[in-house]
Amino acid sequence: MVRRVAAAITVTTLLVSGCAAQQKSPAGQGPGGQGTAAQGVTDTTVKVGGVLTKTSASGYSTKDAEIGAKARFERANAEGGVNGRKIDFIGAEDDGQDAAKGDAAAKKLVQKDQVFALVPVHAPNFGGAAFLEQQGVPWFGWATGPQWCGTKTGFGYNGCLAPKPGAGSQTWWGRQMADLLGGAEGKSVYVQTSDSSGSKYGGTTISQSFTAAGFKLVGVNSGLPAAAPPPDWLPYVNKIMTSNGGKAPDVVVSVIAGTKFNVGLYSALKRAGYQGVLTDATSYDAAILKDQASAQALEGVIAAPMFEPFESTAPEIARFKQDVEKVAPGAVPTQHMAIGYWAADIFLDMLGKAGKDLTRERFLAVGNGDYLYENAGFGRIQYPKDHSEPNGCGALVKLEKGAFQVAKSMKCFDNVPLK
Repeated sequence: MVRRVAAAITVTTLLVSGCAAQQKSPAGQGPGGQGTAAQGVTDTTVKVGGVLTKTSASGYSTKDAEIGAKARFERANAEGGVNGRKIDFIGAEDDGQDAAKGDAAAKKLVQKDQVFALVPVHAPNFGGAAFLEQQGVPWFGWATGPQWCGTKTGFGYNGCLAPKPGAGSQTWWGRQMADLLGGAEGKSVYVQTSDSSGSKYGGTTISQSFTAAGFKLVGVNSGLPAAAPPPDWLPYVNKIMTSNGGKAPDVVVSVIAGTKFNVGLYSALKRAGYQGVLTDATSYDAAILKDQASAQALEGVIAAPMFEPFESTAPEIARFKQDVEKVAPGAVPTQHMAIGYWAADIFLDMLGKAGKDLTRERFLAVGNGDYLYENAGFGRIQYPKDHSEPNGCGALVKLEKGAFQVAKSMKCFDNVPLK
C-alpha cells in the first residue's frame, strides 16, 4: 500500500512539474522551451549572434561589424527593446574566410547557443546558408555572394548582389560614376576580379552597371587568386594598360576583397603610368589612413559604399556615430561597422512589425510579405523582391590628400535585367 501511494505521489509530482515547465516556456515553444518555432525568444529577450570574418590569410577582416550591430542593439535596448523584448546579443563567431568554418559557426549558434536569428552575417565565403535555409533561421548582413540569393531566410541589407540572368541587376555604381565624371560617353572601363565565386559574380553585375550607364567595357579579368596577393602584378597590369585598343581604360574597377590586394594593384598601375580613375567597394576604410604606404597607393581612389558616407551631414549618420561612441568610445567608423549597424537596424524594424507573439514563422512571413523599409542611412530594401536582386542604392567617396570626401551622396536607382 505504501509503495502504491509513493508511486502515485511521484507520478503526480512529475505531471505537475511538466505542466509548470510548459507554462513557463516562451511563447510558441513546446515543453521546456525546446521547440524551434520561438527558439531564442523569452518574454523579455530575443537572442541573436553573428558570423564574421575576423581573421584570414589575406588579412581581410570584417570584425568591426560586431561593433556596429552592438551599437544599434544597445540603442534599441535603451529605448525599451522591441515589443517589450530586449536584444540579447551574444557576439559573433569567426569563420576565418572558410566556408566549412562558416557552416560550423552557423550550426553552433543555432544548435548550441539557441539563437533566434543570425545578425550580423558578414563573411564573403559564408558557408552556412543552406543550413539556415533548411532550418528556417533568419540571417542578416552584407549580401556579397550568391549564397544570399533565392533564399527565404537571408536578408542582405543591400539585397542580392548575385542575381540570376533575367533578374534585376544594379546600375547605381555606373550611374553615380557617370554623373561624377560628367557623363559616360566615350569613356571605357576595365573590371578586375579574383577567382572567388563572389568576386566573379560581382564582376558580372558591376560590369553591366557601367555599360548600362553608357561606359564601354574593354575587359574583365577573373584570374587573380583570391587566397593572397600575387608576387608579381605585372601580368595583370599589362592587360589593363593595353585593354582599350592598346591603351589604358578611363576607369578600372577592382572587385577584390581586401586592402592588400587593392594596394598592390593600384601601386603597380601607378608605377606603369596609369592616370585614370580607380574605384572599388572596399577602400572606404579609415584604417588605411594610418599607414602611409597604403594611403599613398590609394590616393585618388573612388570607393563605392552601399550606405551614406560618414562625412555626410545626414541626421541618420550623426545618430550612427553617437550609437557607436557609446559602445566603443573613440572608435573610428568603418565600412564594416556600418554594415553591421544597418543589418541590425533592418532586423529590428522587421522584428517590430512581427509583433509581440513572436515565432520564426511569423517573422519570416512579415519579411517575405511585401516588406518595405526606407532609411536615409542605407537607402531602401524591399522583400521578397530583394531576395533576387540588389536594392539599387549607393554612394561614392573619394580619398584626397589623406582624407575621405563625399563625392556623390547616397542615391537609389532602378535595376535592369541581368544579361
